Amino acid sequence: MKMMNNAKTAVAMSGGVDSCVAAMLATAGGRPALGITMAVHPDAPEQDSIDAAAAAEKLGFPHITVDLQKEFHDTVMRYFSESYMAGETPNPCVYCNKVIKFGLLFDKAAEHGCQNIATGHYAKVNKTDPSGRILLERAAYKEKDQTYVLWQLSQEQLLRAEFPLGGYDKPQVREIAEENGFTVSSKPDSQDICFVPKGSYRSFIENFTGKTFPEGEFVGTDGKLWGKHKGIIGYTVGQRKGLGISAPAPLFVVRKSVEENRVYLGSNDELFSRRVEAKDVNLIAVPEISGSLHVTAKTRYSQKEAAATLFQTGESTAVLEFDEAQRAVTPGQSVVFYSGDTVVGGGIIT
Repeated sequence: MKMMNNAKTAVAMSGGVDSCVAAMLATAGGRPALGITMAVHPDAPEQDSIDAAAAAEKLGFPHITVDLQKEFHDTVMRYFSESYMAGETPNPCVYCNKVIKFGLLFDKAAEHGCQNIATGHYAKVNKTDPSGRILLERAAYKEKDQTYVLWQLSQEQLLRAEFPLGGYDKPQVREIAEENGFTVSSKPDSQDICFVPKGSYRSFIENFTGKTFPEGEFVGTDGKLWGKHKGIIGYTVGQRKGLGISAPAPLFVVRKSVEENRVYLGSNDELFSRRVEAKDVNLIAVPEISGSLHVTAKTRYSQKEAAATLFQTGESTAVLEFDEAQRAVTPGQSVVFYSGDTVVGGGIIT
């Protein structure tokens, strides 16, 4: 199935500079479009929707705001909370892109006659590869590349996706916004998870679930008791600060056990591992992996990828063997596999 160049395009507009410039680029030449902003939680700044609507009016196409608060609550927020309670450290933005932005938001846009969706992500999509696969590729501006949070997109979702900023860097985007009179040209980027005010994960999860998380033991990997922790959801693998304990040498969180309600502590050396197992694997560049595949991979958004060998162990499971041990590989985080600038796929670290 091919998209027509004159097909009506939904432009996901958050009210930030990236989505406003993406909207301008996606609708160049008078291409028919609909600006669409999603309302996903009651604490979202009202100004964001106002800024998005103003940008759409300036560009000459209509704008709507769709209420997805219940759907977001029942999917992304629930996933985030349940993952933490299971001892993981999740990437809610990865899940949101799959289920909300390129799922439910597009479904709402399709009701208005839209056949594809453009967003302000820094990434590229290649719909003309000889393999017949729709490929996800890294943005030209590697410092801002967002393929790490897009690896869960299906072939169908990538087919209808457009990333107009894939060939631009952030300074260029701000310059374009200023030159074209967008009032958001100097608006700061959002940093925190949108539904967790001031980064207080513990408070959010306790309020969302109605549960409290009891104290438990800090235990060394050698079995030594180091004191009490303040609730297991407040810690993540690799953490050193905020433990509230005194030790002769630095101690880090190396593992959590929900069943025991224990946080295990060890040295920095104990944080390194070469083998990574992944679940919920989504392959993009290939339908499956037979044997092994040499890739580069990263286990955190801000991490530089490292050489590894990828083995598919089941329909949605895989194992990575890194050439060199990686620090603080954390259950619940995403691991994303690359071949050059092309995303091979990704999975959730177990």
